[in-house]
Amino acid sequence: MASTQPARGMRDFLPREVRKRDYVIGIIKQVYESYGFEPLETPAVENIDTLMGKYGEEGNQLIFKILKRGEKLVQSASFSLSERDDSIPLNELADLALRYDLTVPLARVVANNRNELPKFFKRYQIQPVWRADRPARGRFREFYQCDVDAIGSKSMTVEADLLSAISEIFLRLGFKDFVIRLNSRLLLDGIMFVSQIPAEKRVAAITIFDKLDKIGVDGVTKELLDLGITERSVETLLYWTTREHYFALDGKLESHVPSNDAVEANKDKLDLIYRGFKDFSSENQGKRLGTKAIDGLRHIISLTENTAARNHIKIDASLARGLSYYTGTIMEINVPDLAGSLGGGGRYDGLIGMFGKEQIPACGFSLGLERILVVMDERGMFPAEIAESAPADVLVTIRSDETAAESLKLAQELRSSGLRVTLYPEPDKLGKQIKYADSIKVPFVAVLGESEIANATVAIKNMKTGDQQTAPRSEAGSLIA
Repeated sequence: MASTQPARGMRDFLPREVRKRDYVIGIIKQVYESYGFEPLETPAVENIDTLMGKYGEEGNQLIFKILKRGEKLVQSASFSLSERDDSIPLNELADLALRYDLTVPLARVVANNRNELPKFFKRYQIQPVWRADRPARGRFREFYQCDVDAIGSKSMTVEADLLSAISEIFLRLGFKDFVIRLNSRLLLDGIMFVSQIPAEKRVAAITIFDKLDKIGVDGVTKELLDLGITERSVETLLYWTTREHYFALDGKLESHVPSNDAVEANKDKLDLIYRGFKDFSSENQGKRLGTKAIDGLRHIISLTENTAARNHIKIDASLARGLSYYTGTIMEINVPDLAGSLGGGGRYDGLIGMFGKEQIPACGFSLGLERILVVMDERGMFPAEIAESAPADVLVTIRSDETAAESLKLAQELRSSGLRVTLYPEPDKLGKQIKYADSIKVPFVAVLGESEIANATVAIKNMKTGDQQTAPRSEAGSLIA
């Protein structure tokens, strides 16, 4: 007998869960549109070449590949799936894949429709993505991303605008303790340069470093050493990125004491990191990268001083973001009671150019709907009307087969007055119909029996108080509130 459980890492959503999801998505859409972003949708399935090579080696392994179909599969490989020959190239077995994220499909769309899109294209996209990941708390194989991206500008007002929009969403959802960690890939590159990590190992090192919140300092240290990075280089990298201390002018440790103002605290932290880079006597690429990144981060902090993001940004040199397409600013949003992030993003000025000759700057942020819902559920953050919502405002009863048509007519009349109406589907004892209405938490019952039909009236029962009153059918809607 087939299992009734959904596939591992996938879920069914019952009405109560769907209402909560719709509530959160509704707020996200409202905020995105208030910032001038337009909706976009892309197919669930992409050509495999579109996705491969965009997410780093680990990301490639998490892409759900789709086997060629019918004769194409037979022609590509005459073998049993249970006896698969690992020497057969992937592109001979699979030509399509489920989308891994919404950013790469966006880059493809922009490259394919450049002449039809405005110079500065701002889009939001809320659709499911799929990853062949290990399921965990708040982590699924099928999940929704809520992306917002601005295409066409290198100005850091784009980052400031995105940070403000994301902050406004979380404030409207009721979050007060969220932090948006802010860093730059250029800063990480500079730190890796001064840590003397070989250039050919830096992409892999960033991928490992991105696991810091999952496997801790010890786990990251082990994997970096296994990569062939020297112990001294690993110690230097961790020294720069995982402590609230940075080099001072005299080369000694200087403790960073945050001020009460998040803006000033971030400026102080950037000053300390800047002084650390300036302490290098010789001019080198790492120093140039680091100081350039700090100047950019300072500018973003200044731009957000009068936005909703002001007191929620935290400069964090340990933030890595493992995807390989990031080129500048990187961002991630966290709350204290969830390991991992509620979303993240950054600048990816080189990605769209992979699909064409033109290099087009871009920056975006992706919210993880599933994790937001997990935290809101555990904290009891949903409004009562959402968490305890009924499927309808009123249930209309059916007395008999002969009166069913009148009950249908009454239901339509009530819907015309703006009410949500459910119809008990068959004749039954009135007590059973009222009991059913109570079980689905419908607040009112419209009782329509033979006497009510004869007198053109309806009896309205308030399920919370137990009160019942009879009124002309034309006034029934006004009694239901």
